[in-house]
Parts: sequence; C-alpha cells; structure tokens
Amino acid sequence: MLTKRIIIDILFEIPSGKTPYIRHAFLPEAPLNFKVGDKVVYPNHGVGVIEDVRRRAIGDVETSFYSLRILSTDSTVMVPVENVAAVGLRKLLSRRESNRVLKVLRESEIATYDDWKGRFQANSDKMRTGDIRAVAEVLKSLTMLNEVKPLSYRERKMLDRARFLLISELAEATGKEAEVVETQVDDALSEGLKSIKSVEH
Repeated sequence: MLTKRIIIDILFEIPSGKTPYIRHAFLPEAPLNFKVGDKVVYPNHGVGVIEDVRRRAIGDVETSFYSLRILSTDSTVMVPVENVAAVGLRKLLSRRESNRVLKVLRESEIATYDDWKGRFQANSDKMRTGDIRAVAEVLKSLTMLNEVKPLSYRERKMLDRARFLLISELAEATGKEAEVVETQVDDALSEGLKSIKSVEH
C-alpha cells in the first residue's frame, strides 16, 4: 500500500505572458520515467513533448518537474516527476495500441444512461482519465446520440474535443496525416454504429 503523499503543483505557463497559476492537490506518489524528447499525452489537452526536467521550489519544497510543451497550443505545462500517474500523464500510443483504439470504435458495445446528467458526468470522468480508449468510447456514444437528437452545447463541445484528442494522438502515433486518420476514424465509427443498430433491431 502506498502511504507517501506529496503535493502536486501543476504550473501552466501561458504563452501570451499572462500570470500563470498553480493548482494544488494531495495525491499518492506513483513515479514514471520520461526523458527529454519523449512524446507524451496530458489528459484533455493532448500530445506534448518533454522538453526539460528541472527542479523548482514551490514554497519550502523543492521538486523535480517535467516541462512539456503541448503541441496543439504551444503552451508549457510543468508536472511533478513523482506524480505523473496521479496527474494522468502517459506515453504516446504505439502503432499496435492505435489499432486497438480503432477496434473500440468498430465494436457494437456502447454505454447507455438514464438521464442527461448521469451521461454527462460519466463522459466527463472518462475524458479526465487520459485513457484514449475511454475517449474513444465518449466519441462513439456521443456520435450515436447525435444521430438520434441534437446534442446540447456542452455535449457538442465534448464530442468535438474527444474527436480532436483521438485523431491528433493517432496521427502522432502512426506518423500519418491527420486527414488520413480522420477518414479511418470516421470509417471505424460508421462500422461501429451500424453494428449497434443491427444489435438493437
């Protein structure tokens, strides 16, 4: 059992020069190792690259941080080395894992919920995990729902975000152009939605 608990300090350095902020949370230590140049994924923000490993004092505590640049926004995030698992930072998908994610989209399984509030909360939780398979599940379920009725503004934004996160990571992982990956995702979604409809009937 993990008993050590340390402070997580996540510093967002805004490119425009605005004042950065620090978010504090107490979470278990769960170290993972990355090196400069590694491509990683930061939950709900997408693919980034580790540009530096540095020590920084926050108050009276000096901690080692990964400094990573988010590719889609060119912003910098600093994540404590000892807490990358708690934050949700993970390595980029492999090519084999990318194929498994597309398989999730093709499968006939889909999560259902009794009400909007429960569905939105469950999908929000999935998006925050950083698990790309969970993001794929959100994309599939909201795409299916959107065929039945128009999505709310918040769910529309979530659908667009899930789509962006999935396509951008698959493109980085496979070395393919985003447009090519987008076609693969749409084809997989189409196959999955047909399977779901055939099961329902």
